[in-house]
Amino acid sequence: MCDVRRANSLHRAGAPQGARSRLLALLMALAMTPAVTAAQGNAPAGSAPVTTPAAAPTAGPTAGPTSALPAALSPFEASYSWYWRGMRVAVSTMSLQHRDDDIWVYSSSTSPRGIGRLYPMRPKLLSVMRLLPHGLVEPLNFSATGSGADHDASVMFDWTADRAIGVYEGTRVDLPISPGVQDDLSVQIAMLAQLLQGRTPDMAMELNHNAVRKYEYTRDGSARLDTSLGAVQTIIYLAQHPGSPRITRFWCAPSLGYVPMQVQQTRLKSVEWTLKIRTLKRGADEHPPPPAP
Repeated sequence: MCDVRRANSLHRAGAPQGARSRLLALLMALAMTPAVTAAQGNAPAGSAPVTTPAAAPTAGPTAGPTSALPAALSPFEASYSWYWRGMRVAVSTMSLQHRDDDIWVYSSSTSPRGIGRLYPMRPKLLSVMRLLPHGLVEPLNFSATGSGADHDASVMFDWTADRAIGVYEGTRVDLPISPGVQDDLSVQIAMLAQLLQGRTPDMAMELNHNAVRKYEYTRDGSARLDTSLGAVQTIIYLAQHPGSPRITRFWCAPSLGYVPMQVQQTRLKSVEWTLKIRTLKRGADEHPPPPAP
């Protein structure tokens, strides 16, 4: 899902996956309390999850003992370490900010580490979106810079005309869209918003050049992970494009508003890359002051 496909192209070329930060915009918005929670540490030690079999299908994630009403999105900032062939090659930072009324801005940036410094891409992504009732999300503008003309993007979503217009990885975009179509970043917030509403989406539709690509979601058991935030109980969600040999799994923590603690992609049971959480801040100021001149 999401930038997974671009990470795949880098993998086939033998380049570090960390350069592809789009993937992880990945699900991690959420701050379920207004207070700021911060957890920091070094890159987490290798996880040793104990996985339990997947439960019978349900309408959504298991609610906590005090969850009477759906939780709402709130601002957050999270950082993740990218591991490629067992080596840490980059750190990605994601930030969700609430602007006026129903407008939200989600951004990601990537800094190389180790051999990742040899790779020229320094992607910066930005998505402006509208949060609708019942946890629905409409992307408005998406941009990607820092990776060269063949990988950059600038797309506007016109929901009055139901069209997406712009340029995506060197391809001109001009196609009809329907409710539910997302960009590389908004797709993650759309999934989070649904989880916070107590529902697990069964499908995602994401812009892919001048077309729309579909991904299927399923719940895939649970596991307790050792992370930089401590030991965390997680629910595992699986995403896969129909017919693709690649599977992406997200270890989401209900106690932390379903923020992913780990993301990993496999191809025919072989691990291609892994993403692990480093730091997490939730409930940040919704209206940060403008930068100094």
